Amino acid sequence: HVFIFDNATTHLKRPSEALSARRMSKAPTAPNKPLFGVDIPMLDTSGNPVYDSTTGKILKIRVKMADARLPDGSPQSLYFSESEERPGVFKGMERILVERGYNAEQVQKLRAECPKFSCPTVYPPGALACCCRRLLYNEPDFAAVESILESHCKQRGVPVIFLPKFHCELNPIESCWGYAKRRYREFPLSTGRS
Repeated sequence: HVFIFDNATTHLKRPSEALSARRMSKAPTAPNKPLFGVDIPMLDTSGNPVYDSTTGKILKIRVKMADARLPDGSPQSLYFSESEERPGVFKGMERILVERGYNAEQVQKLRAECPKFSCPTVYPPGALACCCRRLLYNEPDFAAVESILESHCKQRGVPVIFLPKFHCELNPIESCWGYAKRRYREFPLSTGRS
């Protein structure tokens, strides 16, 4: 079997602790600030979500984001190790990029993120990029994070194909919907009376 999916957001959802450059700061976070990471649902011993007794909302806990992968394939922690100057603190995009081999002076001149993440399509000659976030988004390990759906299918040995975005003519379900609509129009409108 081969499963074919469209680009619906539910099909593309990534694991909670997956790599993402969203909301990352350019500089290291302050040691006294809350841990930079991702919020995941708190689970009880049975694996069920724990709810707040006053609001009824699922309680969340903050965990560190998963490690990245350097171009040579070795792991890259996004947090300072216990032997470094700020143990457990998020390194910041600038340091993460420098560890990946980018020029420190060039990275330092970049902004953290373009306004509304509307990056230009063309950069001036010699420019590294427009912002740190764009550089990280284009890094292979950040770009190739598998969706939950892909991971589940891969674990079961089932190949997955995602249809191109905005190409409904390539989506087989559209033919089914077209047939169903045509059949519906062949019958007179029901009046709701028996």
